[in-house]
Amino acid sequence: MQKVLTILAILFLSLGAVADDGKLAKTKSWTADNGNGTFTNPLFYDEFSDPDVIRVGDDYYLAGTTMHAVPGLVLLHSKDLVNWENISYCFDRFDFDDDAFSLKNGKEIYGQGIWAPCIRYHDGTFYIFSNINGKGLQCYTSKDPKGPWEHHNMQGRIYDLSVLFDDDGKIYAIHGYGEVKCTELKADMSGPVEGTERVIIPEGSAVGEGHHIYKIGGMYYILSADYRPMGRMSCARAKSIYGPYETCVVSANETYGYYPGRMTQQRGRINDDGYDFRIAEPNKDAVGCANIHQGGMLQLPNGEWWSVTMQDFHSIGRTVCLSPITWKDGWPMFGLAGNPGRSPRTWLKPATGAEVTPHAPYERNDDFSGKLLKRIWQWNHNPDDSQWKLKKGVLRLNALPANQLMWARNTLTQRVIGPESTTTVELNASKLKDGDVAGLGNINIPCSWIGIVKNGKETVLRWFDQHHNDTIDTPVALKKGKIWLRFVGDFDNDRGHYAYSTDGTNYLTPGKEILLGYQLVTFQGSRLSLFAFNTKGVNGGFAEFDNFTVEEPMADRSGNIPFGKTFRIINLATNRPMNATAHGLMYDAAENDMSPLSQFQIENRGNGKVALKCADGRYVFIAGEGLAGDVRLTKDATQAEEFMWQDMLRQEFMLLSMKRHLYVGKSPTDGSPYSLEFKGADPARRNGAVFRWEIIGEK
Repeated sequence: MQKVLTILAILFLSLGAVADDGKLAKTKSWTADNGNGTFTNPLFYDEFSDPDVIRVGDDYYLAGTTMHAVPGLVLLHSKDLVNWENISYCFDRFDFDDDAFSLKNGKEIYGQGIWAPCIRYHDGTFYIFSNINGKGLQCYTSKDPKGPWEHHNMQGRIYDLSVLFDDDGKIYAIHGYGEVKCTELKADMSGPVEGTERVIIPEGSAVGEGHHIYKIGGMYYILSADYRPMGRMSCARAKSIYGPYETCVVSANETYGYYPGRMTQQRGRINDDGYDFRIAEPNKDAVGCANIHQGGMLQLPNGEWWSVTMQDFHSIGRTVCLSPITWKDGWPMFGLAGNPGRSPRTWLKPATGAEVTPHAPYERNDDFSGKLLKRIWQWNHNPDDSQWKLKKGVLRLNALPANQLMWARNTLTQRVIGPESTTTVELNASKLKDGDVAGLGNINIPCSWIGIVKNGKETVLRWFDQHHNDTIDTPVALKKGKIWLRFVGDFDNDRGHYAYSTDGTNYLTPGKEILLGYQLVTFQGSRLSLFAFNTKGVNGGFAEFDNFTVEEPMADRSGNIPFGKTFRIINLATNRPMNATAHGLMYDAAENDMSPLSQFQIENRGNGKVALKCADGRYVFIAGEGLAGDVRLTKDATQAEEFMWQDMLRQEFMLLSMKRHLYVGKSPTDGSPYSLEFKGADPARRNGAVFRWEIIGEK
């Protein structure tokens, strides 16, 4: 009877999978979970750099860098490795008596602070190790991942590290770039064990930094991120913690079709004059160091292995991607069998057994009616807690002395979210005093903002772009002191603009388009901020903010796969439509070809899988081992190849073979027909493996 019930359950699930409509989950904020048993990278479309991940029973924990922002050292929790929730920070503020941590007296810690954490769990205690520039190695411990956390200042010059609690009771820290070192740590977390530092991998082994060490089956494995001459992941292994180690590249070239973003080049650290900035145009064909790199790996209870790494997403900053791991010859190769080193952008969710409703890790909108700020918020350096408050459903920021936004204390920030988003906030400027400035800005290098400036009795709306030291002033009359400020960002393309409204409905754009970049001064992507400061060197009045909202027009991906539609498939490399020739091969047609042989539909095969069907009734199937000409056509539906549709957004996609784990594509230069010999997308999406779908009859 049990066997019969099991068979019926399998049949039911199979039929249900085929019968579903294939629609992806509708969401208002980006989540990687597609709602059909698959996920699409990135896990977060906002910044989360230097991720480290662990499993404790059926729970997963992810720690990440927070640099100079507080609260600091963020910890997320998940049951399925795809949907995450922010549950804790290790500290509310930096507890060092140093003006730099509080933006005081001309000192700052932009791009420093605390970074590259390592999270571990041992004997009932959670440990998060990290470095603070100038203060040395730090450790935070707690029995409960939700805190509170105890701070141990271990000092010592150990940074960008990984930690292993070994079977012999010793605790090892792995650190260094190129020349990799091992240092023992004291069990009470009071510091390193003196005299134990040893070089375990010498320079010249092509090993990088950001190490993550594991002991698996009696072997020591160290994952490392290397950035010379380009980003990649390497792995070193040895039978002893001290080596000798052999090394192997386990991931390279995976960009998911994203080239390195624009980099800001500037003089010194924080410019006040704003004149010496240059945002370099990117090389769209380069991989650079923007591909997936630096992160950890873990094993599921069912034996599956997965990695969590970061990737640069233009002006978003560095965010997180999830990759399956396939072991080959004793090496943890990122990706799938048959395509080592490359990771799918869309793939089956990890088989954790957990059923989780798709959700975003943060709640971004805030009407400030709560007793506490929502977890998404962070202060730019330590705030002065006597100079801000939540009162009667608004956020009040007092205007403290500063000559520009980057030096303004009590500036409240949250990371921007992509690919596109519109952020709006209501500002009450009626209590500003002479010299006060308050508004909505982007904490970046260069910075920008829109806000109200109070000059004596005059109220002026100011738009400012530090990139060109450009200022535009517009006199405004405010009813009861209220104005609505907005930033519209296209972060995939590193562009955005500010707008304002005096009635909350009709918006005007006072300035030019803002060019966005990434840089190594703050070591963060774009961060929208609520601020108030006084330019005349005195404590001024105060600004009140309300109804902070973030709209994400591309978060809803439910229509990103054209089920039930007839469409053309345009190859981005040739700009020509795919053609199912009468000869039985797939080739390109003329750009304006609209014949049935250039029209396709997809059939849902369940759990994210699809079959591709020509309008004449033939199906695409794979007839070879990756040689040219192996993408063919058949009338037999059972022969149809099943693909995992790779959603590249904006109606762009790739087709990943479920059997061979390679991609359909066509060389733009050699005249060959379509084949299954492509490992993935190139950064510019013009190697022939990335397509755009166009609905017949729609432009």
